[in-house]
Amino acid sequence: MAGAVRSPRPDRFRYLPARLPFPRIFKRGLFRRNAVYLTSIFGAAFAFELAFDTASNKIWDSFNRGRQWKDIKYQYVNKAEEDDE
Repeated sequence: MAGAVRSPRPDRFRYLPARLPFPRIFKRGLFRRNAVYLTSIFGAAFAFELAFDTASNKIWDSFNRGRQWKDIKYQYVNKAEEDDE
């Protein structure tokens, strides 16, 4: 298509620069060497797992407050100590 004219950029993209610097920074810093790339993936996965587990445990504890052993343990431990005496 020799006479094809490219359409101008849509209006919603007028404030973005032609090239964003982030892909270049990621390519230089993380993706150039395989060991650094894999280490960053494993580190991010570990951090995500830790954050997700902590958040899900807090949500579970808030929904089940008063129904778990750690919440009612003192009632039974005190009764067992009184029965022994």
